[in-house]
Amino acid sequence: MLKVENVSKVFRSGAFGGKKAKVIHDIDFEVKPGEVVSLIGESGSGKTTVGRMILRLTSVSEGRITFDGEDVSALKGRALKSYYRRVQGVFQDPFSSFNPIFKVGRVFRTIRREFLADLDTATWETRLTGALNAVGLEFAALDKFPHQMSGGQLQRLLIARALVLDIRLLVADEIISMLDASTRIDVLNLLGDLKRQGLSIIFVTHDLALGNYISDRIIILQKGSIVEMGATDRVFGDPQHAYTRSLLNAVPHLHERWSDAELKDLGLVKDTARFGGRLVEHQPDHLVRVYS
Repeated sequence: MLKVENVSKVFRSGAFGGKKAKVIHDIDFEVKPGEVVSLIGESGSGKTTVGRMILRLTSVSEGRITFDGEDVSALKGRALKSYYRRVQGVFQDPFSSFNPIFKVGRVFRTIRREFLADLDTATWETRLTGALNAVGLEFAALDKFPHQMSGGQLQRLLIARALVLDIRLLVADEIISMLDASTRIDVLNLLGDLKRQGLSIIFVTHDLALGNYISDRIIILQKGSIVEMGATDRVFGDPQHAYTRSLLNAVPHLHERWSDAELKDLGLVKDTARFGGRLVEHQPDHLVRVYS
């Protein structure tokens, strides 16, 4: 379905764009129908940039991203609008996605006008009610202002916004990092329900526990390079790259107090970044980057 092939991203800065910074280095991966793939890494690893390139919010410098065989970067006009009917994103801060002076229902009216103008009122309301019910909200929620709703409710509305378009791929970028623990599990379980209905999800997170909870496959990113990837149980059960091991060692343990932990285990991930190398198969559906 979605293929990311030898994709790199170079940002320019300075006078006349004379300085270049390569932040994504020749990454390759695929997302299959009904699959949850997590992009995991510390801040600055390139997770969000990859998601933004998939959503066409950031351009690709090298390589290509295809969806059902079509080059995403080449889409224009109706073809691009068709792409956004199938691929949508939900981001970290739900409050920034709503204009505070308008009721939240305005977002859905905009979607109908831009993407589903051909639907009659009865069909539209049936579709909208179904999307809201899928995320556990009532139709009356659309008559509220953003400040009258919790972060979890707004995040559910953003997922409903995507569902009303009959999407096939959702890019979920740190969508639960601003939510409390009880709301987090509700949103995660909602994503799990959508997966069982055939929706593919790219789950961007820095939280290894969340990635383990929801993902079929894991991609570990370090400074723009994939250093390890594969089935979740194999990557986390038998980590091979030093960076993956450092991330796992940095996870706090429930029954271990801060005063009892050694300094190396206090969340200080080692800088093991090395450029180049190649991904090799450690075992079926488990690749690791080597440098020899």
